[in-house]
Amino acid sequence: MTVPDTTDSRAGAGARRKRTDAQRNVESLLEAAKTVFATSGVDAPAKEITDLAGVGVGTLYRHFPQRSHLIKAVIEREIDACADAAPALAAEYKPGIALARWLDRLVEFVATKRGFAAALHSGDPAYDGLSGYLMEKLAPALGSLLDTATAAGEIRAEVSPKDLLYAVAKLCTPLPDEEPHYGRRMVTLIVDGLRADVATTPAVRGR
Repeated sequence: MTVPDTTDSRAGAGARRKRTDAQRNVESLLEAAKTVFATSGVDAPAKEITDLAGVGVGTLYRHFPQRSHLIKAVIEREIDACADAAPALAAEYKPGIALARWLDRLVEFVATKRGFAAALHSGDPAYDGLSGYLMEKLAPALGSLLDTATAAGEIRAEVSPKDLLYAVAKLCTPLPDEEPHYGRRMVTLIVDGLRADVATTPAVRGR
């Protein structure tokens, strides 16, 4: 009788568990970093992040050797989540409301990340390509919402996704002594302006 050799199967199962554990640790770190960055800024102590994530500092540095690697990963994760929210909102709400809610989500992403703007303009090569990644992910998501709301006659068709993304980014960049909800109020005014005089505005929008 031949006894089956289970060494390879045990090794394979062990490797899969390690990959699963590693991915779980990464997700925990990214979620914790998102929370900590919003309250304490991107320069918060590593231990504040790892304590919230429930892992050791060594685990943080194993996955993200430099702080810039962690910041970039958090931003990309938030961009992905924002893009994924567009079709979900479109399925749940009327076109104009879905657009407004998505922009509110975008404002929250841009406005509540303390220190992100300074980090991104620090010249660190780790952030190269982030602007392109944002446009690649968010412009189609926003474009779909704009097109649907325009076709439904709920907004005017005078703004491109790129223009609106840039406008939100500019309005939500924190300024010294600025009241905390300034960006959100200004973006609300933009949305209200898009809704005005729908019937008399030509339905032409450049991309």
